[in-house]
Amino acid sequence: MGTLLDLYKFPQISYGPFDSILSDKVQFPYIYQMAPKDSSLHQGVVRLIVYFEWNWIGLIVSNDMRGEKFSWEMKEEMVKNGVCLSFTEKIPVSERRHMESYENFMPRILASSSKVIVIHGDTDSLMILRYSQFHFFVIEKVWIATSHWDITMRPLHINGYIFKGALTFSYLTNEIPGLKTFLKAVTPFKYPDNILLRGFWLSAFRCSDQPKNPEQEICSPNASLAILPLCSFDMTISGLSYTIYNTVYAVAWALHEMFVRKSEKRTIEDEEHLIPSPWQLHSFLKNTQFKNSAGDDVFVEESKSSEAQYAIMNYVIFPNETEALIKVGQFVPKVPLDNDFTIHVDAIEWGWWNSKVPCGVCSDSCGPGFRKTPLEGQPICCFECSQCPEGEISSQINAEHCTKCPEDEYPNKQRDRCLPKVVTFLNVQEPLGMTLALMAVSFSFLTALILWVFVKFQDTPIVKANNRTLSYTLLISLIFCFLCSLLFIGHPTVATCLLRQTVFGVVFTVAVSSILAKTMIVVLAFKGIRPGSRIRMFMHPRVSIYVVLFCSGIQVIFCALWLVISPPFPEADTHAEYGHIILRCNEGSDFVFYCVLGYMGFLALGSFSVAFLARNLPDTFNEAKFITFSMLVFCSVWASFLPTYHSTKGKAMVVVEIFSILASSAGLLGCIFIPKCYVILLCPDRNTLEQIQNKKDSRGKIFL
Repeated sequence: MGTLLDLYKFPQISYGPFDSILSDKVQFPYIYQMAPKDSSLHQGVVRLIVYFEWNWIGLIVSNDMRGEKFSWEMKEEMVKNGVCLSFTEKIPVSERRHMESYENFMPRILASSSKVIVIHGDTDSLMILRYSQFHFFVIEKVWIATSHWDITMRPLHINGYIFKGALTFSYLTNEIPGLKTFLKAVTPFKYPDNILLRGFWLSAFRCSDQPKNPEQEICSPNASLAILPLCSFDMTISGLSYTIYNTVYAVAWALHEMFVRKSEKRTIEDEEHLIPSPWQLHSFLKNTQFKNSAGDDVFVEESKSSEAQYAIMNYVIFPNETEALIKVGQFVPKVPLDNDFTIHVDAIEWGWWNSKVPCGVCSDSCGPGFRKTPLEGQPICCFECSQCPEGEISSQINAEHCTKCPEDEYPNKQRDRCLPKVVTFLNVQEPLGMTLALMAVSFSFLTALILWVFVKFQDTPIVKANNRTLSYTLLISLIFCFLCSLLFIGHPTVATCLLRQTVFGVVFTVAVSSILAKTMIVVLAFKGIRPGSRIRMFMHPRVSIYVVLFCSGIQVIFCALWLVISPPFPEADTHAEYGHIILRCNEGSDFVFYCVLGYMGFLALGSFSVAFLARNLPDTFNEAKFITFSMLVFCSVWASFLPTYHSTKGKAMVVVEIFSILASSAGLLGCIFIPKCYVILLCPDRNTLEQIQNKKDSRGKIFL
């Protein structure tokens, strides 16, 4: 029709929704559009969706160019804001019967998991929605209607419950002064010649001015349009009505301007040409601009028309079944970002959800401590919630990824925040550290006391019988063995880390070497009694000292190489124990550390083997049996140390090593020296030369 009228240069004014196709002045030079431009409508709808954190949206559009354009713009804007499209329904632009809607269209909407549905199209093209009557079903959907669809228009009042709580974008307009007063006073009796008003009045009030049967009511002269329900008549001017109002005034202004120009130039001969041709109105209409009674500037020229501004209206049905469209917000494009969109959530009635904001998401939000796991073949809005892996957290809702805590922090049980790790080490002030330190000091004091006894009774046979120099050396080394365990207690420092393992290795080697020397002397003493035996040359008193020095010297070399090549150093271990920072000494080189332990084990096994071979020698003051048992205890302790040490973490490793030091040292002290102290202090009658001679065996002699 537009193309046909253009051929005859008939000016045409469109008061319907703005259509970008009609803006082509080459194709449609005589068509003007009075509706404001809707180029930002999709942005406002998505802003509303994002504000309420909805991301699973259904879209219903009319199957025409405007619907296609809006659908494309919506999809593009939704992708930018992380909103997903559940479904798209395109409604053919034609009248649809109720049965077809009931069987095909509405069931698909009801079956959709989306609770938020956007509707775009004019009232005529979406006729199918007006006839979708589901009186016995509660349709828990949030409807968002655009500015062109009048949500209140429907054949029956009860149909409105489907759209209860809907939000609609309407043109933001100023109130026209006097309009409501005029509408309240309008009646067919006041304007009897208005046939259109009379027909609407009879239909809306269901009355008759000339009833043909008694059941028909006579129209009351006191009736008013103000008492009609919203589905029949809206006293508030709609966006479409406001556009029509401006359109009529634009034509009136153009005609007025044209007649003024004509009257200025007309002559008596031109009276017959006073009525203008339609094409003559074009130039006047194109340049028409005025300020309407609402105070808004109106331009017919599209290039001067402004961007549409929108009021967000809430469709409310009150308990008394009256209905209203209440403004709850607005969207004004082309203004600063923080001021373009406003919404009053507390003023919105959500239909079947009362005051609670509906949840329009595909998947429930993942709380802190969880991350989103995409579902294969599903949009990004559909996901599963997976707990963050151990050692990672997420403090935000719907986190895409979990993050690791800093080295000095660890996740809490909920894995939603990092907690500072507890710095821990074997502190002398805690019960365990205090107990071990007390044990070390007590054992060293006991060893010193035994040394004092041996020195005091140094001339007695039992002390002299087993090389008292080696006994003194062994006791002194045991004192240092007990005391070196104190280096393992307390805050690790560079000095303590350098000393603890090296001192431990050297003093224990001296102790084990002394035991080895004592055992060798006992064996040599009994083997060298035969005349002409070459073993006598090894029975010099200094031989035992050489054995101790040689064996200890090798260990000293090991420790010196350790300190030079890869010395121990203090470090903070953040991974050994969950939630703790372990302050410990790094051994530097595990290989050298185990070489030191292995060398001590080699000497201990040597001592045990020699003592085991000498166990059947005469037992008067013979230490072979005691040394055998002490070495058995020593080897058992350190054999169990290795697997236990590797299976523990943190300060428990230090505790295991201290316990092994104390246990093995106490085993040597108890097995070798306690029996001698018993004889010296409690049985002095057995500590005499006569007693020794009475118990002498004919197979051996005592080495004095």
